[in-house]
Amino acid sequence: MSQLEQLRAAMGRAGVDALWISDAANVRYLSGFTSGKDGKVLVTPHGETLYTDARYTVQAAQESRVPQFIARPPATLEHAAPGLAGLRVGFEAESLTVAELEQLRAFWPQATLVGTAGLLSDLRMVKTPDEVQAVRDAQALADRVFAQVRPMIRAGVRELDVALEIESLLRRAGAESAFEIIVASGPRGAMPHGVASERVIGDGELVTVDMGARLNGYNSDMTRTVAVGTPSPEMARVYRAVLEAEEAAVRAVRPGVSGADLDALARGILTGHGLGEAFAHSLGHGVGLMVHEGPSLRGSSEDMLRPGMIVTVEPGAYLPDVGGVRIEDLVLVTGDGHEVLSRSEKEAV
Repeated sequence: MSQLEQLRAAMGRAGVDALWISDAANVRYLSGFTSGKDGKVLVTPHGETLYTDARYTVQAAQESRVPQFIARPPATLEHAAPGLAGLRVGFEAESLTVAELEQLRAFWPQATLVGTAGLLSDLRMVKTPDEVQAVRDAQALADRVFAQVRPMIRAGVRELDVALEIESLLRRAGAESAFEIIVASGPRGAMPHGVASERVIGDGELVTVDMGARLNGYNSDMTRTVAVGTPSPEMARVYRAVLEAEEAAVRAVRPGVSGADLDALARGILTGHGLGEAFAHSLGHGVGLMVHEGPSLRGSSEDMLRPGMIVTVEPGAYLPDVGGVRIEDLVLVTGDGHEVLSRSEKEAV
């Protein structure tokens, strides 16, 4: 089924006749319009319409797979109103503000507004072949950039300078960073989200680099922890434990496995090394138009892996005032197993 056919089936299950789509990623996913933050899509029993303003007349005509109506609110809402009388109209409760909801109520008084969640994000979990290629391209670029930057990760270099070089190389390649780049050295490695600071990397330290490329709207995500000189025996032990957990979890990725089971597998290995409590976050998440999307790989997840999903596998161990390790691969679920999309070397420590 096409994306629209799948969405209409999901709308039927949710008990809505129409859907007002306001989430930027969902607008792009359904219409192809790349400036989704400045657009909305209305799906009704009779068709679909992209609503945006005159700044995007040409762009919308070139990109959108659905018909466009060019105007600013409230003219967009007035245009839609006649076709919505008597219908149950869903809205994306997680992305629509209270003020915007009140505006819908004012202009669509004959419609019944119904909050929905996950109708499109659930569909987006399984990537189309074109989406898989887009993420593959983004990750290939991230791998090339990491290979170029790796030699400068040495004693005497600031974390910020490493991050700046990553950012610059991505920009020169026509991409951008998928998120704020993490470069966490020495004791700062104990912070899972330790974005690059002015700290100077020291000899004998581990350095965690978490980076991704956003290329043509699609994201990648990868983490490598590298050694500068010879780390302490304790941190070398932690590195090897995290690597063991990461590689075991990657090997287990295949259709029919739950996100909860993968999380438990990696967490159990780290617990066996005395590092269970040091694993301070979930194992992973989906990647696509958003760098964090479904499915979820965490203990409470009910998501089951299916072919076409792209997930991160990223166990870590974080020791306050000492340091930390995270190793992350980007993994495509295939028909009979998986393919690791991130190719950057995992160093022996």
